[in-house]
Amino acid sequence: MAARAFSRPYSQVFIESPRYNSKNLYKKRRKAMLDALDSFCVVAGMPADPGTEEAFVQIWNKMVQEPAFLYLTGINQAGCYLLLDPKTGEEILFVQPKDPFREFWNGKRLGYSGNGEEVKRITGITDVRSAGELWDEVAMRASRLPKGSHAYAYYFEKFKDDHNDRFRRSMSNALRGTGISLRSAASLHWKLRLPLERERIRDAETAQQVTDRAFRTVLPLVHSFKNERELSLRLDYEMLRRSDGDLAFPTICAGGENACCLHYVKKDEQIKKGDLVLLDFGIRIGTLHSDISRTIPANGKFDPLQKLLYQIVLDAGREYQKSVKPGVSLREIGQIPWDYILTALEERLVKGARGTYKLLYDRRPHGVSHFIGEQIHEGDPGSRSLDVVLEPGMLISCEPGLYGKFSGIFGGRRITAKIGIRIEDDLLITKSGFVNISRKIPKEIAEIEKLMRG
Repeated sequence: MAARAFSRPYSQVFIESPRYNSKNLYKKRRKAMLDALDSFCVVAGMPADPGTEEAFVQIWNKMVQEPAFLYLTGINQAGCYLLLDPKTGEEILFVQPKDPFREFWNGKRLGYSGNGEEVKRITGITDVRSAGELWDEVAMRASRLPKGSHAYAYYFEKFKDDHNDRFRRSMSNALRGTGISLRSAASLHWKLRLPLERERIRDAETAQQVTDRAFRTVLPLVHSFKNERELSLRLDYEMLRRSDGDLAFPTICAGGENACCLHYVKKDEQIKKGDLVLLDFGIRIGTLHSDISRTIPANGKFDPLQKLLYQIVLDAGREYQKSVKPGVSLREIGQIPWDYILTALEERLVKGARGTYKLLYDRRPHGVSHFIGEQIHEGDPGSRSLDVVLEPGMLISCEPGLYGKFSGIFGGRRITAKIGIRIEDDLLITKSGFVNISRKIPKEIAEIEKLMRG
């Protein structure tokens, strides 16, 4: 049953969907986390609003919540904590006191006042307390545990000095002298979070549909844009006007040699008619995303060198996908497309077109896949979860690329260019293999050229 929108004033503070009951989904996740724990655990949201950490930044910035906290609560505001205790089954949400004057400046926030009834109603969490009570609660629960046992917090063992690590230090201080040690709950959390529920899969599929329509709308207009900024802004507009969220990440729009910078952000140079333009773009629906890369000819037609290289990258993705299935890890299969590309360059460019090439990297420029979930690059930030075995419900990217200087003879004429190409789809792992949920977004040479002709 579709969920009714709860309260529009809180639409960016409590993330919910009109397509399903979001409160029930978050509750189901908390129950799964409780079942995985053997002692109480605290997960911290972001400690401060963006733009408040530095003295020189005093304007409002969009809130980006700690994904682990967002996954379990749907709450997208700073200064909140979630305590889960599997021994009692308790879920306790700690929020900052209600501050009407701050809301006058920044809009509605979930805040504790009275007995927290408004926060309970919106989030579905029935035990809501002031954030100032957190450490007394931690001390009390620690005192009930036998000496030599442990509690949990969400942090990464090998990733230091982020807000989770700072919270780890605060938890360790709170447990000092109690005989209770602290463990990371991150690995338990990832086991639950990487496979998507059917609700999140539907959000991901909706994001693909929005991205597809936006891309198709923009393709016939590319010839009219003078620079990267104009093209990027129009693509962003076409995605945003069809969505209920925000961009998945800042759109990359890189013309010509700029496409050889993997995370190119300038977007202020002219688009030359004979160049390729690399687009890396996506939209957020609920808390899920699309993550798509396409490379298109600025003038609507690939030249022979561009066509040869583009087809190599396209074929490399297909070769890689032959090995994508449950039971393998991303690390096991990660070299497949890069080996394919090197072989194809020798056969099709060097031998077939009497060409040469000089790559900007050694063998592989970047990973071919990452997980997609609450974060656009999902997974443990230290290991990227590359050794996690794929299972049904997981969503991964497939993004082979090629970046360097290339030359070849076509029709008796030598063409030389510095070129960057990336083609990225999103693959949903199934029991028997995968489904390419980006398959409708144009990427074949003939289809792109036809759409660009309008």
